[in-house]
Amino acid sequence: MLRPSPPGALVRVVVMNASDDYCELCDLPRSQCIHGRPPPAPAPKKAVTPRTGTRKRSAAPARSTLTKPVIRRWTPPEVFKPLILSALEQAGGELEADELFLELEILAEDRLTPGDSETTPEGELRWRYAARRARVALIDEGLMTRTRPGVWQLARPGHDK
Repeated sequence: MLRPSPPGALVRVVVMNASDDYCELCDLPRSQCIHGRPPPAPAPKKAVTPRTGTRKRSAAPARSTLTKPVIRRWTPPEVFKPLILSALEQAGGELEADELFLELEILAEDRLTPGDSETTPEGELRWRYAARRARVALIDEGLMTRTRPGVWQLARPGHDK
């Protein structure tokens, strides 16, 4: 609201156009935009003092002894290796993949985590994926052989892969 000025008093009128009052970059009033304000002064840096080697270290234990136990979401393939070998030994050294997965599910029942029931991006159960990776490791170690597709077989002693 404008105050009435006394008759004959001088009045100062400031004419501003829209481009003077608003920032060209962000279209905010200059009083609110970050472009119309000067940047803040940098914080003063602390003076670096050289350390002397006379300070004794505390008797704190090394970090390696304080490591937390690893909590896994899924069962690693190494857990399945002995289970695969024992299932194949009980079956006479050879099983169809589906039959072996049924045996493994029974043998590993108490070791499976809730995350093992999830599926991989390809749609396979995570524990089955870990078991297949364990099979590949056992083949690389020479304990199993790759024979026919869908058949898991123990390596015969004295024979190459």
